[in-house]
Order: sequence, then structure tokens, then C-alpha cells
Amino acid sequence: METEAAKQLAIGLVMGLGTLGPGLAIGFIAAKAAEAIGRNPEATPKIQTNMILALAFAEAIAIYCLVVALILKFV
Repeated sequence: METEAAKQLAIGLVMGLGTLGPGLAIGFIAAKAAEAIGRNPEATPKIQTNMILALAFAEAIAIYCLVVALILKFV
């Protein structure tokens, strides 16, 4: 029974901490992109391209955490 409780705690920690970093990263990326576009509107397409790429990488980390949590849950 103790191992099941430890397993559930690990799943909660993986999802909680594993989504905290990407969530903060997405917020910072969007804020800095909006600031950069505000300062230099002519560079909007280049900034948006880089922002979307960075958001995809940050979101991938959260998806990896979800996969690890699912593996812990069902194994």
C-alpha cells in the first residue's frame, strides 16, 4: 500500500512541478515578444516566428511530463 501512495505522490509532483516551468516560460516568452513588437513593429513577423518556435519547445517539456506521469500511473 505504501508503494501505491508513493507512486501517486510522484505522479502529482511530476505534473505539478513539470508544468510550472513551462507555464512560466510561456508567460515570459509572450511578455517579451509583446515588448519587442511594441518597440519595433517592423520586426513583427520575425519575432512571431521565433516566439511560436520557443512556445512549442516550452510546451513540449510539459508534454514530456505528462508522458512520464502516465507511465508512472500505468506501470
